[in-house]
Amino acid sequence: MKILLTGANGMVGSNLSKELTKTNHNVLATGRGTNRLPHSYFHEKFQYRSLDITEKDEVLNVVTDFKPDLIIHGAAMTQVDECEQNKMLSYKTNVDATDYLILAAEEVNARYCYLSTDFVFSGNNGPYVEDDETGPVNFYGMTKELAEQHIIQSNLSWTIIRTILLYGKADHLNRSNFIYWVKENLEANKPIRVVADQIRTPTYIPDLTKAVIDMAGRGSQGLYHISGMEVMSPYEMSLVIAQKLGLDTSLIQPVDAQTFTQIGRRPLKTGFIIEKAIKDIHFHPTSVSEALNLIF
Repeated sequence: MKILLTGANGMVGSNLSKELTKTNHNVLATGRGTNRLPHSYFHEKFQYRSLDITEKDEVLNVVTDFKPDLIIHGAAMTQVDECEQNKMLSYKTNVDATDYLILAAEEVNARYCYLSTDFVFSGNNGPYVEDDETGPVNFYGMTKELAEQHIIQSNLSWTIIRTILLYGKADHLNRSNFIYWVKENLEANKPIRVVADQIRTPTYIPDLTKAVIDMAGRGSQGLYHISGMEVMSPYEMSLVIAQKLGLDTSLIQPVDAQTFTQIGRRPLKTGFIIEKAIKDIHFHPTSVSEALNLIF
């Protein structure tokens, strides 16, 4: 199968690239600007090409030139506050670019796999199943909800994979994530304030990558929630991290979300019910404790 991946230089995209390079698929990894993937990833079936997804003609040219069987659209503007401050850029990156890739996919009759977020939900009554009503509370969530709707309304064969609170091993490609922020502060004996009234189901990045590749191989269609099974607040997760690493939990102070001044509102209680993924693709997520053993 020929697969075109967007966002290859990002946190999820680089992990997807790493796993896709081990398959027999013919992969074109794309990202904005120069390649940041390791030289070891590349062989005759794995290539990189610069692609600005906000440029319609560029998207159409790259896709019609490569003629993929599947487009995995992982690129996005994901920083919630940045999306609130730069709404035009956020819309262009998250909605317009999705539309350009839909048009390109229709041109070459490619399947479409889109990576989305729990932030399409209000957070009033999570954890959520796939067909629960959406209702984002920030502009980032609105752009992702709109992109989902445009894919669903298209004539394509599509899969939308929503995920939530990603964490994993950091390296030169990947931004530091929540677990490293906790670790580094506690190791430096710095007290931290961590939100205790937001609920999530944290997702180990390799679990997400495996699910995406499994679904690609199976030709899965429809909406899927992919996350861990443990429902916890960032505060509870920080306690697990500290205990696992033998760090001082007394440095962790639980606070309400309203303690922080944030431009973009966050949904309070999201989290996913993942029974559909368990049933359809035999998805078995790694527990936070197991994942920490693998990371550290």
